[in-house]
Amino acid sequence: MNFFKKAIFSSIFLLSIGSVSAQDKVIKLYQGIVPNSKASAGYKETAETSEDGSIRIKKISQPELLVFYPKKEKATGAAVLICPGGGYRLLSMTNEGFSIAKKLNENGITAFILKYRLPSDEIMIDKTIGPLQDAQQAIKLIRENALEHHINSNKIGIMGFSAGGHLASTAGTHFVKMVIDNPNNTSLRPDFMVLVYPVISFGEFQHKGSRENLIGTNPNEELVKLYSNELQISKGTPITFLVHAADDKAVPYQNSVNFYTNLNQEGIKSEMHIYQSGGHGFGLNNKTTKDSWFQSMIYWLENNKMINGI
Repeated sequence: MNFFKKAIFSSIFLLSIGSVSAQDKVIKLYQGIVPNSKASAGYKETAETSEDGSIRIKKISQPELLVFYPKKEKATGAAVLICPGGGYRLLSMTNEGFSIAKKLNENGITAFILKYRLPSDEIMIDKTIGPLQDAQQAIKLIRENALEHHINSNKIGIMGFSAGGHLASTAGTHFVKMVIDNPNNTSLRPDFMVLVYPVISFGEFQHKGSRENLIGTNPNEELVKLYSNELQISKGTPITFLVHAADDKAVPYQNSVNFYTNLNQEGIKSEMHIYQSGGHGFGLNNKTTKDSWFQSMIYWLENNKMINGI
């Protein structure tokens, strides 16, 4: 990317952030050396901007949190960590990041967009744990600094789209297995999950690209089972809200259905919305229906005492 293109991207990126909230912060996930990393001189973060202005980022080696605050008079004390999707190959920052953060802020919820490392043998010693490390570190930082962010440390949720849904559901089912340093033994468990057309299974209903990017082309059965998160549900798994479209050709709706079924078997409160159409990647708005999954999610959060009605 030449200097001119970099300048254009920087301007668009800042405008995108500015349009979400008058207040924002960028927080580095790690101070010093990023864990599980190795040097690669040729690995440089890149960004693409589509004709509609949507931003997609690749080759992230320095993970960050982008923080967006609601207006003080609307603040509910709840927070959501957003994991954009992109097949563990890129991050869809606009459709599954900035637009979501803005809507959360409008409803009094503090939003943290996770700019996480994408699994890569080039920059990681073990690429299978790289994204989870960043998700766990983000939850730890948010919870440990709850007072600074004016949030309730017991009302911190995680939201993921597509492959970001796989990362979110991994964080929600693997929180006992710490893959980061956690000297204060801070809880890494999200208090709730919102999974939108999520990749969940690496088995029969897998999304091939997400699976191969995270665990390789010839993973052993133990690794496939470990990251098939419908098989990792326990009594401690957080309450969950699921959204999918029945005609999703990229990530089969059975990913959500099987996760929902297993949540119910464990007695975990959950709610699922399966649209008859909408395909994959619709983000905030499924254009095939007047229904708003986001508004239904807000009602669900109210019903589960994560936010108060505003």
